[in-house]
Amino acid sequence: MIRVLIVDDSPVVAQMLSYILSSDPMITVVGIASEGEEAIAMTARLKPDLITMDIHMPGMNGFEATRRIMEQTPIPIIIVSSVYNSKEVSLSFRAIEAGALSIMSKPVGIGHPEYEKQARDLINLVKALADIKVVTRSQRMAPDREGIAQAEKKIAARQEIRMVAIGASTGGPPVLQTILARLPKNFPVPITIVQHITPGFTAGFASWLGDTTGFTVRVPENGEVCLPGNAYVAPDHVHMVVEHGGQILLSNAPPDQGLKPSVGHLFSSTARVFQEKAVGVLLTGMGRDGAAELKMMQDLGAITIAQDRESSIVFGMNGEAVKLGAVRHVLPPEGIAQLLLGLVSK
Repeated sequence: MIRVLIVDDSPVVAQMLSYILSSDPMITVVGIASEGEEAIAMTARLKPDLITMDIHMPGMNGFEATRRIMEQTPIPIIIVSSVYNSKEVSLSFRAIEAGALSIMSKPVGIGHPEYEKQARDLINLVKALADIKVVTRSQRMAPDREGIAQAEKKIAARQEIRMVAIGASTGGPPVLQTILARLPKNFPVPITIVQHITPGFTAGFASWLGDTTGFTVRVPENGEVCLPGNAYVAPDHVHMVVEHGGQILLSNAPPDQGLKPSVGHLFSSTARVFQEKAVGVLLTGMGRDGAAELKMMQDLGAITIAQDRESSIVFGMNGEAVKLGAVRHVLPPEGIAQLLLGLVSK
């Protein structure tokens, strides 16, 4: 059984979450807390396998409660937030930065067209994250100096790089933050990013990523041309692909493995357009999205990188790429940033 603690100051939302989670025989709700201090105390007493955490609560908010729990007794935490409150979205990503694993929107009511999908997604996410061994972010991000040095030695004949494409899912936001924070604002190559995230949070994610790294991060418009020193985060509900000249096209093609946007669409278009002048990076995340297309990039001469197992929340997408032999360099986030710098340095 997966033992879940629900933290939410709204009795209606808390009961809805409890109803959804209790509908699965593998999940039991062991308690409901209505504010941060109570959540910390109940976590210590009940020792749940996972917490769903509201952000806006009286007294201690969800960000501070997450920070304290991750410092004292690290445990998988899913942020359950409103997409309609910009302050709440901002605090949600600060909670991700503090160690929460994922973010979801507050559930809609029974009878809403999206109810069944939301309920299924929440249950699946709880099952996927409950067994993850959570450590503090500083432990997870400890750099592998030897791996970085080995990767730098492999940068022998430097090839011209014109595009960096990155894919990420669960655990991706703080890793992307680490990478972009270590790149200069005048990084000479555009960066395209597909981050699997609950619809409605993408704009807030891009804003948080830009604010905390100093890098220019934006959600692109259809037809926009990629510029050096800019990172482009795929919008909700469309695939982001690149065309000749670095133009971004937003495609309404069907979902790929149930995902839209998909890393696979971004990687395959990058492989086709830029071939050996591209870098593909696959980070932590559940599933296999982008793994086969990273192999396509490698086969066409691109430099391919995967985040290592030790620093990954979920060694899923990146692990699949390693199994396929699609990866030239396996590195922690700091090493990825250092390698990217080395690849574009003249």
